[in-house]
Amino acid sequence: MTGLKISMQVLLVLTSALLVPLVLLHKGKGGGLSDMFGGGITSSAGSSGVAERNLNRITVGVALTWAGVIVVLGLIERYDG
Repeated sequence: MTGLKISMQVLLVLTSALLVPLVLLHKGKGGGLSDMFGGGITSSAGSSGVAERNLNRITVGVALTWAGVIVVLGLIERYDG
């Protein structure tokens, strides 16, 4: 069970590190804190609709993987100790 636990921990670190830039790559919707600090300037030179949809799919996939790894690690801890 130790090999599974170590591989899940490595996967958790990788998905956590990947999830942060994926979320930050999304286009802001405006009206939040970003408008306060000058981030409310919109330009039409942003990503296309297809690229935004693909980014959404990748982000959701990584987030679901991240959540699944956390559940598996919790189950391992519960039944291992």
